[in-house]
Amino acid sequence: MKLKIEVLDQDGNVKTGKNEYEDFTREMSAVGEDYVHLATQDLVYNEGDRICVGVDKENVFLVVKLDETLDSTLVYLTDSVWEYRIPLSDGDVLSQPDGAFKGKSHYICVRVARDWEVGQYRNLAFNPHDQKESTGVYPHAVANVETRNDSTFFAKNVINGVYANLSHGPYPYQSWGINRQADAEVRIEFGRPVQVDSVGLVLRADFPHDSYWEEVTLRFSDGHTEVLKTVKSAQIQTFSFEMRTVTSVTLCNLKKADDESPFPALTEFEVYGRD
Repeated sequence: MKLKIEVLDQDGNVKTGKNEYEDFTREMSAVGEDYVHLATQDLVYNEGDRICVGVDKENVFLVVKLDETLDSTLVYLTDSVWEYRIPLSDGDVLSQPDGAFKGKSHYICVRVARDWEVGQYRNLAFNPHDQKESTGVYPHAVANVETRNDSTFFAKNVINGVYANLSHGPYPYQSWGINRQADAEVRIEFGRPVQVDSVGLVLRADFPHDSYWEEVTLRFSDGHTEVLKTVKSAQIQTFSFEMRTVTSVTLCNLKKADDESPFPALTEFEVYGRD
């Protein structure tokens, strides 16, 4: 499969960079067969820049790493082009490590996922490359409320693989905040049918600032629901159920404990199964 990576500025122009022992600049663009990477020692990203990943067909599984601070991630790309907005705004930086997309030395890698990677039993919700807006890349987290439109409380935080839950706010304590909304819900979209039979929930546990949920409901895209009893704990809480084929799973009907805090929140939402 033909793959292409480009680093574009806010006007759509290909940016340039160079290496330590070079006296010339080169365009930040590369093409490869099943595997492609870009590397540079002298390129500064600016707000409005984006990384553009292109493939020669739609509906493909890729393993991507778009920054040194992001884990390599198995994603499902439904379009032939993925534009990843480099998160550099004042709001973005609060929910990510200090060095994310900073400095001058960068490494980007994209490759076609291997069959065994796609077929293995895994956390289908994991995607630290997810962004607030849908980009045609899955899994993707979306919610009907995010506290103050603050990136430290965006839905995408619950699928980034960071389990720090003993505080709240900026990285590494980002979470999904519900702004005290009674009908709050968060949905994990997979972009294709998958088989799932287990979830893992990490409640934010900044007690006594935080409250917690005593009961939550899983609503599957096939209409089936599962009611789960959760407890006041900083540990991951896992729940198993009959294997179902779905395109999304929604966490909803969140029943808050009867305590003084108005702030229940979610740190991680895992969904286990296979393609």
